[in-house]
Parts: sequence; C-alpha cells; structure tokens
Amino acid sequence: MTIVHVDIHVKPESVRDFVRATIQNARASVQEPGIARFDVNQDVKDPLHFVLVEVYRKPEDRAAHRTTAHYAAWRDAVADMMAEPRTGVEFNNVFPGDEGWS
Repeated sequence: MTIVHVDIHVKPESVRDFVRATIQNARASVQEPGIARFDVNQDVKDPLHFVLVEVYRKPEDRAAHRTTAHYAAWRDAVADMMAEPRTGVEFNNVFPGDEGWS
C-alpha cells in the first residue's frame, strides 16, 4: 500500500467551507476501488491545520484518483481557501502488510 499525508493550512474564514468540500471529496474517494482509506484530520492545537491521510492499494491508484471528477472539483473549490500551497509526503506501508521485513 501507498500512504500519502497531505498537509494543508486553511485561511481562517474558509475552515467551514473547506471541511464541507473535503468531506464531500473523501466520501466519493472511499468509493474508488483503489482507495483503502481516506481520513480528514484537523489539528487540535491549530484548527487551521489539516492532514489528509490517503491510503492507496497500489501506487498507480493515486494517479487514478487524481483523474476523478470529484478530485478535480475539490481541488478547484479549495484552491483559494488555502493559506499556502498544500504539500504531500508519500509513504510505503511496512506493517501490517509487508512481511518481508521480519
């Protein structure tokens, strides 16, 4: 599996709309066969900071996700809500799942 943490800082006036748009995208995303999980997390100490945790079954599923209409709608809807460009870090799943490390 491939896990992506997307780090987002939202403008104060946009939090409510950002959450609505992001939950709508997440609900559609978990319907994709290549997505095992899609979490929307808000920082307890900084409510303007969000981390999306996207878990893809195969590396190519991330690229497929980016071609969906719901992703494009989300990307365009939240672009002006962000205080700075979002960043993403990609991880490979080690446990559970990859028993080659034992």
